[in-house]
Amino acid sequence: MPQQHYIRFLREVEGCSVNEIAERVGVHWRTAKKYADQTDWNTSMTKRQSRSPVMGPFMEIVDTWLEEDRLVPRKQRHTGVRIFQRLCDEYQFTGGQRTVLAYVQKRKSEMELERAKTYERLEHPPGEAQVDFTTIEVCQEHRLLTYKLLVMSFPYSNAAFVYPTPAENQECFLEAMRRCFEQMGGVPHRIWFDNLSAAVVHIEKQGERQLTEGFQRFCAHYRFEAVFCNPYSGHEKGHVENKCGYSKRNWAVPIPLYNSHEQLAAFFAEQAKRDRERQHYAQNRCIADLWEEDRRKLLTLPEHGFEAFRLGSAVVNKYGEIRADEMTVPLLGAATPGSEVLIQTFWDRLVILNGQHQLIREVPRPYTGRTVDIPWSQVCAGWLKKPRSVTHSQFLRMLPEILQGYVTVKDLTKRKDRLQAMSHWCDIYTIEQIQEVIALLGQDTPITRITAVLGVKYGSRDLPVTWEETLSPPGTRAEGSLQRYDQLVGVI
Repeated sequence: MPQQHYIRFLREVEGCSVNEIAERVGVHWRTAKKYADQTDWNTSMTKRQSRSPVMGPFMEIVDTWLEEDRLVPRKQRHTGVRIFQRLCDEYQFTGGQRTVLAYVQKRKSEMELERAKTYERLEHPPGEAQVDFTTIEVCQEHRLLTYKLLVMSFPYSNAAFVYPTPAENQECFLEAMRRCFEQMGGVPHRIWFDNLSAAVVHIEKQGERQLTEGFQRFCAHYRFEAVFCNPYSGHEKGHVENKCGYSKRNWAVPIPLYNSHEQLAAFFAEQAKRDRERQHYAQNRCIADLWEEDRRKLLTLPEHGFEAFRLGSAVVNKYGEIRADEMTVPLLGAATPGSEVLIQTFWDRLVILNGQHQLIREVPRPYTGRTVDIPWSQVCAGWLKKPRSVTHSQFLRMLPEILQGYVTVKDLTKRKDRLQAMSHWCDIYTIEQIQEVIALLGQDTPITRITAVLGVKYGSRDLPVTWEETLSPPGTRAEGSLQRYDQLVGVI
């Protein structure tokens, strides 16, 4: 630019001709004339032309092959080397293989960007909700249990209502929805779902959903509009997806302990209520205040709640039993063999009725194969590495109170010994057995004595530390001394 400015200066200020400017500056007269008489000095935004003298004539051919590759199986698509071979064989390409490979790599990246999805920020008015399930771990009776947490979130206010269920079947799904409606005191007029099997039987070619009968009746009962996302498009209900992760990180850490389902449901409801007292992540307002705007748009609850159950039937076998929900249910003589009974499958129980719809029996619904024993041996081994951290461990709360006191003794030396013993005992015995023996003997009982009693009572390869001989008649029991044997063999 300084040389162009000098040319302009010579022309405007000193009045030099084009030839004089060319001689003084040492440029061609056309260059001198161009800058001397230029009137528009704005920066031009011209498209930069790529220089590909060798690859240029073949770019369109390669692009066509790469586009067509999207229609064939992945293992039958062109590699860069194969493209180079075809160009040489079919189009007499004279360039090198490296040139082709570089262009193919560059073009594939550009095509990925061209096909990349663009997302729009979805705006939800007050009164609209999104629903999804997430999986959590809870602890009951010293065992880990896999639970499902239904999350119903409101994108406008960022409020959420949750309800835990032991499974993700239709009965649990509808029951959790009903409980959330009761918590919020109304029904959202529109709810977004993914294509979960509890609601959708099949997706037709035109995108229409074939809904389950139970879900259709549920929607009609509560009068809300169900909206379903496209398949594999979880971003369309991204708010509840984020809320599911938030609830797991903040409300299920540490692992919740519970004695009954009602206690667990109350715990999560309280956590969601407290969360509404914080500030909204984008608006400088409390979530509870924004929720009031959502709440005013809710539909009123119907007079009667929806009873979600699945109705089926079974034939009583010759033993007076029926097979229902993957379990055998004895009817205790209430129905004759060969007769047919009705089964109402609720989310938490099975209700067996006779042909006159009279109650025969009600049993809890089994959810088998979902409990996991806590690896107490590994937990104690981990505590042994850092014995001071025992009191801060989330697993400590899962131990019975007697064992909590046993492993948190203040003396660190004793604590290490007890943790080492606990790690060994947990490999052989259950927590209940260890608790029973320590409760019987007392926490200050020596470890060797506890080990001996555990072995005697529950069986073990470990030998008792002490043994009392009780088979000899009274007056004939000898003390445990070897002096008499020494005398017999002549040892002085």
